[in-house]
Amino acid sequence: MGKIVTREELLDIRKQLRREGKRVVFTNGCFDILHRGHVEYLQKARALGDVLVIGLNTDASVKRLKGPTRPIVPQDDRAAVLSALSAVDYVCYFDEDTPYELIKAIVPDVLVKGADWAIEDVVGRDVVESAGGVVKTIEFVPHRSTTSIIERILNAHNQLMQQQ
Repeated sequence: MGKIVTREELLDIRKQLRREGKRVVFTNGCFDILHRGHVEYLQKARALGDVLVIGLNTDASVKRLKGPTRPIVPQDDRAAVLSALSAVDYVCYFDEDTPYELIKAIVPDVLVKGADWAIEDVVGRDVVESAGGVVKTIEFVPHRSTTSIIERILNAHNQLMQQQ
């Protein structure tokens, strides 16, 4: 079994990790056009436990959340790139708008989101805290975002078009 797993496989993995006393960290996102900010965020998340699980929005989920032009990178490619990172142990797709059902299923020990989220607004906080886990936020790397990369590409394209 590789790092990209189904929900059912992840449930079995979680049971085994619980038996081994491993501290499971969970985060989620679209991770469209992976960049330095994503990588540093995932490294910091991984440092909070023994195993890092990423809930990855499917293409349909990203489209509903970010609009008809997203994602730029298809889900299988996003999952492959994430799974190649040493900080990442498992990647599991979720098709809903939030990872609540996935969090409820695996009940991680640590739930992590970016610091742009107030802890009281983090989806799944109730599940994790009621099981004795913790919710943490991690600061983003300034000026690093998929949106800013897309804007730079569009600006470069527009400048090229004006020159022709």
